[in-house]
Amino acid sequence: MSSSHSDQYINAYMNFMDQSPTSYHAVAVMAAGLHQAGFHAQKETDPWDVRPGGHYVVRDGAMIAYVIPPQAASASTTDRESVGKNNAENKNDDGARHPAYRIIGVHTDSPALALKPTPQSTTSDGWGQLAVEVYGGALLSSWLDRELCVAGRVVDKTGATHLVGTKPIARVPQLAIHLDRKVNEGLELNPQKHIHPVWTVDDDSADIMDIIAESAGLSNKREIIGWDLKLVPTQKAATFGAHSQFIASGRQDNLSSVFAAFHVLHQLDTDAIPGDDILVFVANDHEEVGSGTRSGAAGPFLEDVLHRTAVALGYDADGEARMMARSVCISSDAGHSVHPNYAERHDPDTRPMMGRGPMVKINANQRYVSDAVGEAIWQRACETAGIQHQAFVSNNAMPCGSTIGPITATRLGMVTVDVGIPLLSMHSAREMSHEYDCFALSKAMDALWTMESLEYGQ
Repeated sequence: MSSSHSDQYINAYMNFMDQSPTSYHAVAVMAAGLHQAGFHAQKETDPWDVRPGGHYVVRDGAMIAYVIPPQAASASTTDRESVGKNNAENKNDDGARHPAYRIIGVHTDSPALALKPTPQSTTSDGWGQLAVEVYGGALLSSWLDRELCVAGRVVDKTGATHLVGTKPIARVPQLAIHLDRKVNEGLELNPQKHIHPVWTVDDDSADIMDIIAESAGLSNKREIIGWDLKLVPTQKAATFGAHSQFIASGRQDNLSSVFAAFHVLHQLDTDAIPGDDILVFVANDHEEVGSGTRSGAAGPFLEDVLHRTAVALGYDADGEARMMARSVCISSDAGHSVHPNYAERHDPDTRPMMGRGPMVKINANQRYVSDAVGEAIWQRACETAGIQHQAFVSNNAMPCGSTIGPITATRLGMVTVDVGIPLLSMHSAREMSHEYDCFALSKAMDALWTMESLEYGQ
C-alpha cells in the first residue's frame, strides 16, 4: 500500500470524526460529500430513481446510498412487460440475469450523554448542571474530566430541522482522591447522581436552550419545539505512538466502518462498475441501544429501499426474491484487539491484534452471523485487496456483544458476515485504533464492491 495514500486516508478519517459528533452530523457530512461526487438525493416521498449512477436517501440519523450500474438499469420500468415475460420464460434458469445487492452495513451512533427534557438545574450551592441520560453502554469513567459540547438536532416551529454544535460547555468533574481515599480500589458511578455535568456557577441567567438556539441559527429558544441532543467530548482526533501509527478519538465504534465505506463510495467511478450487481451502503442509527427504531437495523429502512429499487427496475415478486437470494451483506462494526494488560480476557488461541488487519467476527451462538459462505466471500475480498486479515472469537467465559449483522440476516434472509477493525478502549470517550486496520478495511470494502463476481455455492 502507498504510504501517501494511507496518510491521506487517515487524515480524512480524523477530519470526518471531528465533523461528526452525532449520527446526524455524520449523515450530513456524507450527504454533502456524495452530492459533490455526483450522487442524486432521493426523497422517500418521491418516485424511486433507478437511473444509472449513485443515489442516497437520508432518514434521521441514518443513510442509505445505492449505485445502479448501467447493466442493471436495462430492466427499467419502461420494459416492465418484457421483463415479466422473460421472468416467466426463464423460471428454471440459473438466475444469472438477476442482479444481486452487494451491501455494506454499519451504524452511525455511539455512546453519549443525552440531554433530558428538563435540561438544567441549580444546586443549593449555586452549581448549574445539565440533566443527562446515558445513551448506550458508555464506559462511564472515561467521560469524567472531559470538556463536553452539546450536539445533535433541533426542530423549529415550522418543522425545519437544524444541526447543533456548541463550543465546549460542560464537564463531569471527578471527586478528588483526598475525599475518596479508596477510589483506586474500585470506582463506582451512579449514572443519575454522579454523571451530572456542571456548566455554570452562581449564574441564574444562563439558559442552555438559548445557547442551543443560537447554535442552530434560531432567534431564541421559543423557536425550538423538539430536540435530539447529546453531550459529547470536544477533544479532536489525534495520532500517537512510536511511528504515529495509533489513532485516538471518540466514536471510532463505529465511525471507523462508516468512513471506510463512505470513502469508497466517494471515490467510486459509478460508470465503470463491472457486472450488474447493485451496490448498497446502509448506515443505520441506534445500534448501541438495540436498533429498534425507524432508522435502526431492526426497522424497515433497508428493506424498503431494496424493495423499491427492485420494483422500479421492473422486477416482480419472484424476480425480487431471486435478487435477494443472490445478495450478500457485510456487517462492519468495530471489535476487540487483545489488550496487553488483560490478555487473559481474550481467547487463548485466537489472538486478533491491532495493526494486523480487519477481523472476521465469529460466534457459535450467532451473536455474529459469519458462516463458511460469508467468511469465504470476505476472505476473497481481502485477498483481492491485498491486505492482512484475521479472526475474532470471544473467550468462552466472557459474554459476547452483537451487531446489526444478525438483525439484517433475520430480516432479509441473505448471506451476512460480521467484520470490523480491532480497537482498544471500546465505548470509552476516547477509543484507540491502528491506522493500518482503518485503511485496510476500506480497501477490502472497495474490493467487495468492485470484484467482477461474488458468486457462491448454495
